Amino acid sequence: MKALNLYAGLGGNRELWPEEVEVTAIELDRKIAKRYKERFPEDEVIITDAHKFLLECYSEYNFIWSSPPCQSHSGTNNFLHAQGIKRFPDLKLYEEVIFLKRWCRERWVVENVRPYYEPLIYPQFAGRHVFWANFLITPLKVKCDIGTMNRAASQMAQDRAKKSQVERNCVNPKLGLHVFDCAFKVRQETLNVA
Repeated sequence: MKALNLYAGLGGNRELWPEEVEVTAIELDRKIAKRYKERFPEDEVIITDAHKFLLECYSEYNFIWSSPPCQSHSGTNNFLHAQGIKRFPDLKLYEEVIFLKRWCRERWVVENVRPYYEPLIYPQFAGRHVFWANFLITPLKVKCDIGTMNRAASQMAQDRAKKSQVERNCVNPKLGLHVFDCAFKVRQETLNVA
């Protein structure tokens, strides 16, 4: 099976995919691409514009995962706007969804954060993520009891503060595997994502 991992970043979404999957990762930033290649030496890593690559090469793959940059869609825009920084949402996200819906006959998913606006095309939801896909992504249960929630939230805030933006943007590997499995109905059980 050939998989295309667009806007690959550090490959959090791809981390738990089966070893037999042949992955082509597309990343524009050379430093990030180098870190990805160190983590996944068997993957083909191409340094180029993911949006353009999708348009030209989508038909060569059995599975496409696209994670366009989320900054212009996230709730932080409310904070930035209040600080006088104004920007439009990057509509390449919706361009890819529309394109894939019309032309791609293989399995595909476009992932992003929950937007600060009403989505233009209604997605599927999982935690802080939204997904547009040509398959059903079953719900995930987040295992966290009430007694540990405050400690867990505090630790997560500390961990996030230590991480770079590219590390914070990584999709939880269990979620990445869950979406992959949903695409091919490999496993039906619900995963617990802590």
